[in-house]
Amino acid sequence: MWSGPRNLSTAMMRSFGSRADTFVSDEPFYGAYLKSTRDPQPMIDEIIADMDCDWESVKNAQNGRAPDESPIWYQKHMPHHMEGPVDITDFPDTRHAFLIRDPVRVAASYANKRAEIRQKHLGVTRQREYFEKVADQAGKAPPVIDSHDILLNPPVALKGLCGALEIDYDPAMLSWEKGPHEEDGVWGSHWYDKVNASTGFGCAPDSMPELDEAYRKVADECRADYEFLSQFAISSKDRGG
Repeated sequence: MWSGPRNLSTAMMRSFGSRADTFVSDEPFYGAYLKSTRDPQPMIDEIIADMDCDWESVKNAQNGRAPDESPIWYQKHMPHHMEGPVDITDFPDTRHAFLIRDPVRVAASYANKRAEIRQKHLGVTRQREYFEKVADQAGKAPPVIDSHDILLNPPVALKGLCGALEIDYDPAMLSWEKGPHEEDGVWGSHWYDKVNASTGFGCAPDSMPELDEAYRKVADECRADYEFLSQFAISSKDRGG
C-alpha cells in the first residue's frame, strides 16, 4: 500500500493486521530515507539507529514471502521515502495499491502536529508516478482507495479494496486492539497517538478544515495529482455505500 503520510495509513495497517492470514510491515524504507536525506523529522536519530538503512538490503527483505509465512504480506510504504536507488518497479511480484486523501485534510493533520511540510512530504506526485508505472506495466489501473470513502462506510470500502486485490474480505478488518502494536515503527510514540487510542475506524469529517497560508500553498501544489488519482478511486458510494 503506497500511502502519503496522515492518510489513514496506520489505521489501514491496523485493519490488515487484524486478519489472521496477514503479516504487516511499517514503513520499512523510513530509515534509509532519513539516513540519505537527513530530512529533519522527529526522532531522526532513533529511527536511523533502529532500522536497516541500506536501500538494497531493505528491498531484498521486502520481496518474497512474508517473514512468518503468512499468505498475505501487507506493506505500508510512503512514496516520499523513495529517494534512493529503489522504486516501485523493484517489486515485480507485488500487488500494488494506493491510499489517497484530500491534500487539505493531510496538511491540516500535519498542522495539528505543528510539523513543517513541503509538497514532496505529501507524496502525491510520486504516488501518481508510481500509479502510472504500474498501470503501464499491467495494462490496467491498480487499486486506488480514498481514506474519506473508507470512513464513510468501512465495510463496503474494504470489501471493494479486497475485491480489487483478489483477496477475501474479512470482517476482522473493522476493529483492532487499542494501544501500540508490535509491528509499529519506533516513530509511533510521536505519530500514532490517535490510532493507538482507537479500536476501529472513526467517522468521516463533515467539513474541510481551514489552513493558514503556508499549509494551503502545500495543499494546492498537490491538488492536480490528487484529482488525477481520485478518478480511479474505489468509491463506497459506487458500491452501494
